[in-house]
Amino acid sequence: MENIQVIGKRSSVLIKDKIFSLVILPTDNKKKVNLMFLWLMAWSVSGIIILANYFKLTNDNAKLMIIVWLGFWAYFEFKIIRVYMWKRFGKEKLWIKKGKILYQQDVNGRGKIKEFDINLLSGFSIISLTTGSIADTFSQTFWVKGGERIEFICQSKLIKFGMQLNDDEANKIIVTLNKFLTQNN
Repeated sequence: MENIQVIGKRSSVLIKDKIFSLVILPTDNKKKVNLMFLWLMAWSVSGIIILANYFKLTNDNAKLMIIVWLGFWAYFEFKIIRVYMWKRFGKEKLWIKKGKILYQQDVNGRGKIKEFDINLLSGFSIISLTTGSIADTFSQTFWVKGGERIEFICQSKLIKFGMQLNDDEANKIIVTLNKFLTQNN
């Protein structure tokens, strides 16, 4: 029996042969991904220009300032490349089969698969967002990778997934997961 269920604009569930498969896409807004690419290119070009001009400087204090600036530039270059790759090519995958929960943050077919035993798992719950919290507001912005909304505990480890889902999507996923687990255990 095959049962495909669309949870929201970014998430869907497939249940086939007692295997539960959940896929969550990072975004459905391609315009913002393209803007992020333009921002990444502008950031990269600015760093290259500053680096090229470093060799023309004769003042040691100016060279030191440029080295410090390039350190910050490289850090944010790495962060924005990581987020861009996630938004452009990534997806979260969670599947349940043979008494195991498997979770992967897949980017272009790559990503470590984490495995958890269903018998050692606590229930799924939503991670609530605090209104007015700067950390919660920042974690839900388009420009970052993170902002998980669903969690469970397995072997004393807190596992989080469902990046930047809204409350409705997160609740629907939890209900669907719990329904599958009760029917197949």
